Amino acid sequence: MELSQFTDYSPRGLIYSTVRQPEKITITELTKVYRISHHHLVKVVHHLGKLGYLENKRGRNGGIYLGKNPHQVSIGDVVRRTETHLNLVECFNAKNNACRLTPACRLMGALIEARDAFFGVLDAYRLRIRNPS
Repeated sequence: MELSQFTDYSPRGLIYSTVRQPEKITITELTKVYRISHHHLVKVVHHLGKLGYLENKRGRNGGIYLGKNPHQVSIGDVVRRTETHLNLVECFNAKNNACRLTPACRLMGALIEARDAFFGVLDAYRLRIRNPS
């Protein structure tokens, strides 16, 4: 399973915003910190703003702010809402499934279980900053 760059950049932007809160950050700053394409990052930040994870303010005093309480944002939720392709194999998509083994195959069930376990682990992680013990 491989996540898209879009999904990879999404939690990174949120994590950086969490670390810097309540300060604003900029796309230029994120570009330099992560060495990510400015053009691609604009799309990521815009999408995260539409989902409510970020507040994006334009203009001279604008910037990017965390839009949600970091204790309430799970990494699993971010990945689910930014990754467009979660079909691990052909048979996950009923419309395009041409596999002849589907009626008797047990692999699909195992892969669904593995995907759900993957998200179960990610759901346990939040954006919050842990206090040093």
